[in-house]
Amino acid sequence: MDPLTCTASDLVPLLSSSTNATALASFLCTRFSTISNQLSDATHAIDNTYLLFSAYLVFAMQLGFAMLCAGSVRAKNTMNIMLTNVLDAAAGALSYYLFGFAFAFGAPSNGFIGRHFFGLQAFPSPSADYSFFLFQWAFAIAAAGITSGSIAERTQFVAYLIYSSFLTGFVYPVVSHWFWSSDGWASPIRPDKLLFGSGVIDFAGSGVVHMVGGIAGLWGALIEGPRIGRFDRAGRSVALRGHSASLVVLGTFLLWFGWYGFNPGSFLTINKAYGGSGGYYGQWSAIGRTAVTTTLAGCTAALTTLFSKRLMVGHWNVLDVCNGLLGGFAAITSGCSVVEPWAAIICGFVAAWVLIGFNMLASKIKYDDPLEAAQLHGGCGAWGLLFTGLFAKKAYVNEVYPGRPGRPYGLFMGGGGKLLGAQIIQILVILGWISATMGPLFYALHKMKLLRISRDDETAGMDLTRHGGFAYLYHDEEDLSMKPGFMMAKIEPTNISPSSEGQTSPSNV
Repeated sequence: MDPLTCTASDLVPLLSSSTNATALASFLCTRFSTISNQLSDATHAIDNTYLLFSAYLVFAMQLGFAMLCAGSVRAKNTMNIMLTNVLDAAAGALSYYLFGFAFAFGAPSNGFIGRHFFGLQAFPSPSADYSFFLFQWAFAIAAAGITSGSIAERTQFVAYLIYSSFLTGFVYPVVSHWFWSSDGWASPIRPDKLLFGSGVIDFAGSGVVHMVGGIAGLWGALIEGPRIGRFDRAGRSVALRGHSASLVVLGTFLLWFGWYGFNPGSFLTINKAYGGSGGYYGQWSAIGRTAVTTTLAGCTAALTTLFSKRLMVGHWNVLDVCNGLLGGFAAITSGCSVVEPWAAIICGFVAAWVLIGFNMLASKIKYDDPLEAAQLHGGCGAWGLLFTGLFAKKAYVNEVYPGRPGRPYGLFMGGGGKLLGAQIIQILVILGWISATMGPLFYALHKMKLLRISRDDETAGMDLTRHGGFAYLYHDEEDLSMKPGFMMAKIEPTNISPSSEGQTSPSNV
């Protein structure tokens, strides 16, 4: 590459006669072109580094899922649920590499499914680099991780392998193509024929990720049925509490941390000015605002859950607060980039009540979800889509999705009902698509006796029966002193006196 230096000694020979004017212009243009190319290279490097860092944060959410799942199940199933989280990432990587990314973003394509970049052939392209693939893979395995929580403690290992590969390799990519690809039939970045003149605004995936994972888990848990002992013979709910609140809180904080890659990272680039260059306001400001709305929604949902559950059950429950926090995050994920911070507080408040309401409904219909994944991600994700259709701000919508000044925005912000209509369409088609794909898959696994483990294995715990031993050398179930009645046990007299314990019977000589 040419050096970027330009001194007087370089220009003097060229200025000695007018015949060198063309040479002077060529010299200056070459230098300016070099500067421009280097600035372009720097922009690409900055944006790719930002996207890679965001991908790392989203991938770190897998550790959060693993800790949250482990703490939410009983100790006897800890190794099993941890292994399934590792499997989601490993199996998901291969299936998304081979098929998933192509189905999602293989442009040019039709409105239903992508058809290029299988196995990352002819990649990278002018429209996407490897950092984009890594970022989208991290999203895909997040959807699979949500589903694993719904069917925890009773599912065969082979079923995890089958559903995880199918979800990340086909089901989820088709949905992400519809709403995130430039060719998707409901995408807001289509060049023409936008749905209701707007397209669906699901910025970081309240529907694409959370609803997909939650509805898939709903079907799996419905077809499997509840865990043994979850409901008594009279149909009353029996709490099968997880074994570690510490792991639940640790997982929640890790997910919170990762959400700052999940939502702000979905801008994909950071080095972009809004309006004229040289100002203080640009995409970096929108990224900061997105982080703020994400934080406010989650925190509001956590506090709302805290006080609501205190009034309902009479005590402060950290596990409920953690789920409420995550419900707020799942809800704000759709509109995090296009709403005001004050609106995010409304989003979080309602999300907490959506989660509480769906949990009450689940108890009534005897639905068993150890992590409340379907209620949290499916229910709060659906509310997040509706929230965006109500509160999306015109200025922010035009910044994030530029090029269409008359694009519809939130109903409550004066933008009419077209965006809300598009959001409702998304909820319905995701519900239909997941029901038509994952429902039959789980039912087929059930019929082939590949879905649920045996009653004996479930009672003993999968760590012992399927994974070679318990996750811990010590846990409460092995400590007899922790069992009710141990201190009240009666010591019965024996027929052997202490003085005769060491004597040998003549018949044994």
